[in-house]
Amino acid sequence: MEFVNGVRLEGTVKQIRESQKEVDFETRIGERTFTRTYAFSKVHAVTRNGKRHELTPIAEHARAETDSVPAANQVKPDEVHTIIADAGRNPPDWFDTTPLNYPTTLDLSWPLKPPTKGWHSQKNMGQYIWSVINENPGRWHSGIKLVHHCVTLHKDDKSLLDRDMQTLGSMYFTLLQDYPRAAFWYQKANPSIKKTHGIRLAECYWRIGNRDMALDMMRGSPLPLGAIKLLGDMGEIDWAMRLTSAFSKSNSNYQAFILAGDALRQSGMPDEAIDYYQQVIDSKKFRNKDYEQRFKARARESIEAIRLFDQANVSQVADGRYDDSSTGYAGQVKVQVTVVGGRIESVEVTEHKEKQFYSALIDTTAQLLARQSVQGIDATSGATITSQAIVNATARALAKGAK
Repeated sequence: MEFVNGVRLEGTVKQIRESQKEVDFETRIGERTFTRTYAFSKVHAVTRNGKRHELTPIAEHARAETDSVPAANQVKPDEVHTIIADAGRNPPDWFDTTPLNYPTTLDLSWPLKPPTKGWHSQKNMGQYIWSVINENPGRWHSGIKLVHHCVTLHKDDKSLLDRDMQTLGSMYFTLLQDYPRAAFWYQKANPSIKKTHGIRLAECYWRIGNRDMALDMMRGSPLPLGAIKLLGDMGEIDWAMRLTSAFSKSNSNYQAFILAGDALRQSGMPDEAIDYYQQVIDSKKFRNKDYEQRFKARARESIEAIRLFDQANVSQVADGRYDDSSTGYAGQVKVQVTVVGGRIESVEVTEHKEKQFYSALIDTTAQLLARQSVQGIDATSGATITSQAIVNATARALAKGAK
């Protein structure tokens, strides 16, 4: 079954009721079997006994509204490569006017293994990027320019150069969501699909506009945990759940379960999402007590947010300003939501302790405004926990104003 939001599921068509324009569909997700009734309007096509039946055409305007599921093959592979090559050859608009500014104490030789232990963010390049650049949006451009400078300095050392280029790819990807430039630098470093950088390169291809290029990269190779999110974003729910099952017995099972819950929730499958969030709560394999408290809190708050969906429907919320919070990676993320005339006028993150939030603070709030809903939000890659905390806090805030 192919849904209009891009999700694809394999299962069994149990019954079709033409008069009511709905279909009962049974599918197995993880260890459980679910049967749900779907209106024809939510189903794009059903393939049954080898024959494909289209129920609801996907209009171009509907594609445009479904930002997290770009149309398959919208951009041809050679065009994707041209877009990436052009981005790599031409610096961003801000590049020439951004000064190359960094502490004189910084070690630009940037060895793969720091010569001294401990935290020295004014000397250690990796620590400088992590705690000075990433945590301060005003430094993102100058930080990227500094890594470009390191690429020039390390051009004769392949191991350093590969690390520099992967870092550039990650910075364009997580900080600016500049997918063509991220892809350019990732490609030059030739990352493995078994690692985060490879999954991000696949996501770049998808974000630029070619779904098949992303999927082809991921076929035939063991995938890392982070691929669950990408597969979920792309609507490949069956594949995402199979990968979740592969991690279910590992020491990272709670991370896999929470990513699976997020994927199902985004795909409009709230009951199934609750099942996976509950598995996070039931897990016994947390890295430490801090992780246990953090992940269990987020799972509980995600279940609560799902159950608040109806109350958080902005058309049913009285005009006003509402505040609430939810658990992020480093503590509570507080938001303030303003509703005017049955519409969300603004969503602001008013307080947080997140460090590696990347573009989540801007991207997630922008999606909430664009969608006018807490449902179907595409969490920012690299800052998934922060994104979902913003969504959960927004759901709680809106529910306070339910009429």
